Amino acid sequence: MEQLQHFCHPQHPLIFNEKTISDKYCYGCREPILGSFYSCIECNDFYHHKSCAELPLVPTMEAKVHDHPSTSTGRKELQHFSHSEHPLIFNEDEKRGYICFGCQEPIFGPSYSCIECGDFYHHKSCAELPLGIYHPLHPIHPLVLFPEWNYENNEEFNKCQVCKQFRNEYTYRCSCCNFSLHNKCASLPFTMIAEIHDHQLILLWMWIPFTCDFCGKKGEGLPYFCNLCGFWCHRSCVSLPQKVKVVRHKHLLNLIHSLQLHQSNSPFCHLCARNVDTNYGLYSCSKCDFFAHLNCVMDEIGVEDINLLELKEEEDEDVGSGKAYEVKMIKMGEDKVEIVTEIEHRSHKHNLKLTNEVMNNEKCNGCVRTILPPFYSCAKCSFFLHTSCAELPQKIRHPLHQHPLTLLPQAPNMRKWFWCDACWQRCNGFIYTCDVCWFKLDVQCSLVKEFLTHPSHEHCLVLSKTNYTQSCNSCGYRGNQVFSCTTCEIALDFKCVTLPHTSRYEQHEHPFTLCYTAEDDSGEYYCDICEEERDPKHWFYFCADCSYPAHPRCILGKNPNCK
Repeated sequence: MEQLQHFCHPQHPLIFNEKTISDKYCYGCREPILGSFYSCIECNDFYHHKSCAELPLVPTMEAKVHDHPSTSTGRKELQHFSHSEHPLIFNEDEKRGYICFGCQEPIFGPSYSCIECGDFYHHKSCAELPLGIYHPLHPIHPLVLFPEWNYENNEEFNKCQVCKQFRNEYTYRCSCCNFSLHNKCASLPFTMIAEIHDHQLILLWMWIPFTCDFCGKKGEGLPYFCNLCGFWCHRSCVSLPQKVKVVRHKHLLNLIHSLQLHQSNSPFCHLCARNVDTNYGLYSCSKCDFFAHLNCVMDEIGVEDINLLELKEEEDEDVGSGKAYEVKMIKMGEDKVEIVTEIEHRSHKHNLKLTNEVMNNEKCNGCVRTILPPFYSCAKCSFFLHTSCAELPQKIRHPLHQHPLTLLPQAPNMRKWFWCDACWQRCNGFIYTCDVCWFKLDVQCSLVKEFLTHPSHEHCLVLSKTNYTQSCNSCGYRGNQVFSCTTCEIALDFKCVTLPHTSRYEQHEHPFTLCYTAEDDSGEYYCDICEEERDPKHWFYFCADCSYPAHPRCILGKNPNCK
């Protein structure tokens, strides 16, 4: 009787059998037993397909010549347990954009793929994983490598004992004990020399609560620690990149420890506008006064951006330059200053002429704000442009987005309007849009700088983009991209910081001025247009001549950025 001593079942030999028992499942692949198999007579509950039981502990690789045109010169092959139909072919070149079937992360180096299927890719390291391991977290039984889908209906069983998460990636398991380890968690190095600490760090294979001495946050898990000085650290902090590039800053940022900063320094994070504790690690710029929390930088760049990061500083020569018009006529003004009096703008089919005429209730076709002289206008139709809007650059960089933005005269869709991704308002004026993705900005939001001085507040406001929401002091709306004060608990959203400081309302004879505090202490606050109650903490428009207060929405209308 043929026997097999299998590493997954060292206590008894497995006996070969040629019968089919479809009501039993293979311990290796979790599929029904159809055809010949191995089983344990002593235990009576341990079965393997013949093919699964005879798999080598390490995948076999061979160099063969095939008839397929792409392998006619002979390439290294691998017969993988998760893709038994065809062999996987080794690729030396990077496969950018493809996702690894084993770990669900992008492939940026050597890989294996199935030529027949055309869509089955593996990192070289994931394809060559050993099929079984012994691990210190579970020393009593060996762990067997499984594709995640075998247990996709049992999430509790799939939960990794290290990260306590369920992820769709290759996992080492002991089916007897319901013990699982993701491949990346199972392969954590036992010791590590990290840039963030002077001594060797040791991985403690025990799930414990602790406080990280690098980021200062409490956590639970398997920490790294230093036996010499008692330094404790998250595994994620140990692997932080030493240099990063974020959208909001033109220079590279360096990972530094608290000991490299003087304790009297009290910097604030330029990404979330909150104070940075210099007792812990942070990212800083060596060329200027820019600091950022560790988690803010990681949220900003993301895991994929870290992998794609090229450590160089680049300037976009075409950003901030280039005009959208051609000069048709110039005249000499006072002090012999040249004045462009007629232009051909790419946003309009007719020439536009400079005028100082006062217009009533007309809006600029670029920024959709009230037209004030001097401005450019069309003699044939109702088209107007502020001189500043006519001179807007063709390409810009904006702190809310990672790609350059291109100026277009209207939204690239049939509706002719768009939703601005900064103020979340509808607009049908000029649009700055991304050629790579769907990001869109109206003109007013594109002009707002990262550091803002606003008449409503005495301190400088800093653009803060976070993964949590903050309440706008002007209107009460909660959002995650606001302008925050690093001194006070003040936050303003894009919609409010771009409100016009003065405005007209229908046939009212006087202009309205934007007010930031209640006009009196009467305790009764109403809008004289809609006659509904106003929140005294929120901004409002006010006609001082008539003592006439009103909601901003009542003065400006439902879609103030639409002409």
